[in-house]
Amino acid sequence: MTVSLRDVVVADAEAIARVYVESWNDGFAGLLPPRGLSSGEIERWTRDLSGPVRWRVAVDLHHVLGFAGVGRSREPVEPGLGELDTIAVAPSSWRRGVGSLLMTDALSSLRSAGYDAAVLWTLAGYPRGDAFYRHHGWRPDGAVRESGRQVCYRRPLGS
Repeated sequence: MTVSLRDVVVADAEAIARVYVESWNDGFAGLLPPRGLSSGEIERWTRDLSGPVRWRVAVDLHHVLGFAGVGRSREPVEPGLGELDTIAVAPSSWRRGVGSLLMTDALSSLRSAGYDAAVLWTLAGYPRGDAFYRHHGWRPDGAVRESGRQVCYRRPLGS
């Protein structure tokens, strides 16, 4: 499988929404209710892809296999702090290096943007995510939100 990365275009919204829903449903099965691929979900991604976050997609030929977005941290707001907004990979591409490729690119983008550290928020009690994030140097920082349903991970971005 030859995978390449490129910047997102708004025309990717439906494929990104599909990857998001599939990865949500398989990854959070038993932890969160399933999602459906709806016109509302596609519209949400169309809006999000036009915002301040820098989005990149992993593609094989013309198929979107995964995506990641980075930008300034929204919570907490600290000077020099970036955020991994979302990273998702289609379940059919799990354990094939797509997520690691996207993560490496996301960390490089955050460094290039001048951030010293970054945060991400994920579901509490999510072992697959915890293992993936720890493998890439992220560590829980103790912050929680949504009454403890989400936990924050932090990672220094030094070279």
